Amino acid sequence: MNNLSSEKSPYLLQHANNPVDWYPWDEEAFQKAKLENKPIFLSIGYSTCHWCHVMAHESFEDPNVAQLMNDLFVSIKVDREERPDIDKIYMTVCQIMNNSGGWPLTIIMTPDKKPFFAGTYFPKESRFGRIGIIDLIKKIKELWNNQRRELINSSERITYALQDVSSESPGESLNKKTLEKAYAQLSSRFDNENGGFGGAPKFPSPHNLLFLLRVYRRENNTEALLMVEKTLQEMRKGGIFDQVGFGFHRYSTDGEWLVPHFEKMLYDNALLAMAYIEAYQATKNAEYRKTAEEIFEYILRDMTSPEGAFYSAEDADSEGEEGKFYTWKLEELTSILDPEEIKLTEIVYNVKPDGNFLEESTGKYTGKNILHLTQNLEMISEDLNTNLEELATKIEQLRKKLFKSRENRIRPHLDDKVLTDWNSLMIASLAKAFFVFGDDKYKKAAQKAINFIFKNLIDYKGDLLHRYREGSAEIKAFLDDYSFLIWALIELYEATLDTTYLFKAIDLTSKQLELFWDKEIGGFYFSTENSEELITRQKEIYDGALPSGNSVGMLNLLRLFQITGESKYEIKADEINRVFAESVKINPSAHTFLMIAVDFAIGPTFSLVISGDSGETDTIMMLDSIRKKFLPNKTVIHRATEQDPPSIDKIASYTEFFDKYLNKATAYVCVNKTCKPPTNEIEKMIEYLNPFRV
Repeated sequence: MNNLSSEKSPYLLQHANNPVDWYPWDEEAFQKAKLENKPIFLSIGYSTCHWCHVMAHESFEDPNVAQLMNDLFVSIKVDREERPDIDKIYMTVCQIMNNSGGWPLTIIMTPDKKPFFAGTYFPKESRFGRIGIIDLIKKIKELWNNQRRELINSSERITYALQDVSSESPGESLNKKTLEKAYAQLSSRFDNENGGFGGAPKFPSPHNLLFLLRVYRRENNTEALLMVEKTLQEMRKGGIFDQVGFGFHRYSTDGEWLVPHFEKMLYDNALLAMAYIEAYQATKNAEYRKTAEEIFEYILRDMTSPEGAFYSAEDADSEGEEGKFYTWKLEELTSILDPEEIKLTEIVYNVKPDGNFLEESTGKYTGKNILHLTQNLEMISEDLNTNLEELATKIEQLRKKLFKSRENRIRPHLDDKVLTDWNSLMIASLAKAFFVFGDDKYKKAAQKAINFIFKNLIDYKGDLLHRYREGSAEIKAFLDDYSFLIWALIELYEATLDTTYLFKAIDLTSKQLELFWDKEIGGFYFSTENSEELITRQKEIYDGALPSGNSVGMLNLLRLFQITGESKYEIKADEINRVFAESVKINPSAHTFLMIAVDFAIGPTFSLVISGDSGETDTIMMLDSIRKKFLPNKTVIHRATEQDPPSIDKIASYTEFFDKYLNKATAYVCVNKTCKPPTNEIEKMIEYLNPFRV
């Protein structure tokens, strides 16, 4: 066992038996490197990363490679999900040096953490123009021994370039033209045939879809809605969706959503569920609701701890083979299903005797089938001249048979750590599901998970922590933990109208501003001032697989301003908008969650206060009517008039004067800070909330 044996991270523990003398990221490793005048080999990955496993098996488990590494380097392993602060810095380095990045991330640096080489996956031996790790180590050894001064100078230049990239140039506020440019950029990349944006590999990018839904809502832009619907429909039919056990895989290796990278991530499923929920709100297409509910079925079944927290991910590999758990040979299906079901499976899920996807290296079919649809069920029922409901029932029966059989297979590795930021995304998604669908199980799951966070991921000083596993919580929280948790609390407040969640959101926002805010030019840093000192303190605005903490933070601040009337929140949101403006304007479609916040800021934005007794029919009917409408730029307050005074008055003091009118539940609607006359009529309230009548 090496120095990783006492770590909590599943990823680090996967490498605890390597012959490489790995260290975790700690002062002992850096002191050793300084004392022995050795460069540092930094390897960053995560437990469900397929190519991380490949590189580990090929190289880090090999005694000869390990000896070369141990002789030349002090080697450090980092779990990117535990230490996103480290990962973000060195991923930026990789992108500066190579114009690309990914995991496993390989960095070679001086003992004072300054990098002079960056790459991703390296095979054991050089092949197809890619240097192998053995040759790489030999080259680095020669340079370190003979040209060390040049390497150190290079590391200084790279560090300077990194710090320059991380600096901001505040400018004019992002505006409607920025939104239009973001839309135009997405539209130009849209795949009309398969949905999604760009070619292979193709990522779901749910915040692109959430932004486009707001473009549709703002301008009645049916082209924006078409892009959203096409993408959601094609993904749901594709192999990227687990047709047997539900939930989405990480991304598609092709442009048709057929062959996924089979790992499943908590955050992807949380954000995709949001996109399907909002699409259902906007269109009332029941298939979108069904898909969101299927995502939650998977999460609550396979990704939820007994205490109600959510696990991080499931691996792509099982039994050493990617996708083995999810693919089917025809003979396997024949042993499970009857002849009629086999025929139906061939028609519905495109099962072929030789398999239905090609092996890239050979250009031949693999014999394995990834279950997917090429048509929706309505079209299939027409082709088969059968009743749609009967067809759906038969498909569900055979799906359950396949699911039951698949449960006997060896499952992929489960990364069972609990991350505050990712859990918060799923809580926000479940809260939104309860708000829209009204199903109590989603509210209960969201509440149980948020209670877990407040019970287990707050330290003795009241500060948030990032990671929990095996009974212990560690690692000080990062910006994303605060931003995403505040988002979840606001969603829970709007879904339940329980002011407890709103009070917590406000308290956490105060702490977030205290710990992360740049007091010189504005915006949030990713880590706190008291965090471990790295080679730079980053601010991030890019919305990648996850939206950035600044983008979500800006939207949170705007929503809290709408709810409380406290202008300090809007002032901070405007500072975020300005501090990143110059860099964002170049490519706003890479910042679509920020565009969601900008859309909210520009308006039309709706503030709704409903005054009425909590249990009375007129109040309930008013509140329920809001749930049915797609109103992304609204905030809802319920002033519970049976309370004296209502608890909301403590947070939003202006509501003190918003009482029932004619002793009936009353709606107070303000649009872009201009208020409409109070009304008891649901139809009039809905009319006020129509953005096309503003």
